Amino acid sequence: MKIVNPADGSLLRELPDDAAETIAAKYAAARAAQPAWAARPIAERVAALRSFKARVAERSDELARTLTREMGKPIRQSHNELNALAGRIDFFLDHSEGALAAESVLEAPQDKLAERITHEPLGVIANVSAWNYPYFVGSNVFVPALIAGNAVLYKPSEFATLTGLAIGEMLRDSGVPADVFNVVPGGGAVGAAVVEQPVDGVFFTGSYPTGVKIATACAPRMVKLQLELGGKDPVYVCEDADIASAAESLADGAMYNAGQSCCSVERIYVHERIHDTFVAAFAGTVRGFKVGDPMDESTYLGPLARAPQVAVLERQVADALAKGAKLLIGGKRIQRAGNWFDATVVSDVDHSMELMREESFGQVIGIQRVDGDDEAVALMNDTEYGLTAGVYTPDEARARGMLARVRSGSVYWNCCDRVSPRLPWSGVGHSGVGLTLSIDGIRTFTRPKAWHLRSP
Repeated sequence: MKIVNPADGSLLRELPDDAAETIAAKYAAARAAQPAWAARPIAERVAALRSFKARVAERSDELARTLTREMGKPIRQSHNELNALAGRIDFFLDHSEGALAAESVLEAPQDKLAERITHEPLGVIANVSAWNYPYFVGSNVFVPALIAGNAVLYKPSEFATLTGLAIGEMLRDSGVPADVFNVVPGGGAVGAAVVEQPVDGVFFTGSYPTGVKIATACAPRMVKLQLELGGKDPVYVCEDADIASAAESLADGAMYNAGQSCCSVERIYVHERIHDTFVAAFAGTVRGFKVGDPMDESTYLGPLARAPQVAVLERQVADALAKGAKLLIGGKRIQRAGNWFDATVVSDVDHSMELMREESFGQVIGIQRVDGDDEAVALMNDTEYGLTAGVYTPDEARARGMLARVRSGSVYWNCCDRVSPRLPWSGVGHSGVGLTLSIDGIRTFTRPKAWHLRSP
């Protein structure tokens, strides 16, 4: 496997993919090691993950450079991810023991009967993780999974392999046995082989087509399945919104991390009364984003992590323009070594265009004029995805009313592109099944056992 810097095409490292026999051996080792890990007091498992958090903080500069070099995220944004990871982990450290404690739901001495619920670890899980936020997305799974007493086969994306190996090293140094968290490097074939192991749960973050393949492979086995898939995340800007504030917020929501976030703003609907003014403000904000070397602290937009995505964006823009859209900014590949594409803003779009229907996962956005709230909600729901959606207006009641009608796992009022560990992260439709984060996202790595206890 060749690990290539997407900013310039240079080779960072070569290392072997795991093969079928090594993957099977890692699974067997995880299966053997898991009972002893689960038998440890939960306080010990929590302490190991607290140590992991500390090690990430100690090595944050080095880890940020590695992340930027292998997937192209601007260095400041890599630091942002690592710095914010502490709060994400803290939620699990603070709440797992309570969430996983046994519950007494009935005490009936007169009937000599008691009922309890315990939360048992699933066993061995496969975590096929993502490259766009490997610390955030990965920790949503492996941190609560390990605290709950599971063993993890961790397949990092081939575009964040060095980061995945660093995570494994830090967990081992923090007291998690190597066989309890085992990194399995490789490409798509390796991921498929990991899923094929007789694991007790599969947790995947990635595209809808790959999610379908994983769901099909897992269906006959009846194992726990969590799929965090794509989105075509819409936002509606009402005529009473603060135009400058909304434009600045949404430009960042659309372009941060080169638009390579599941919850990046991917389509914007604007009330016709403010459409032209908003579009001008939005385009002006995007023009101010610096494109350049991702290792430069002042860079906002770096390269795309995956070379094939450049062609996807070219195709979407060409389709939109052929159908009558207006190109305001960008729209083309940047001619330099690496995977570069201009920040692109397109107006006069509609739902006949691929740009407004298929996930872009890049720094491209379409803006559509609407005549009011009902049309906006109808268009927001006109998608097979349902991950996030937002409304910008000072009127809270109006926003709540519209967002209640939107089919989406997360909704935002006057904000976007935000994830909280206190709230469940889930989607509907092609955005996936299951959830991470929140108390429910801790318990998702367990199975409830019902205890019916009658004393003699």
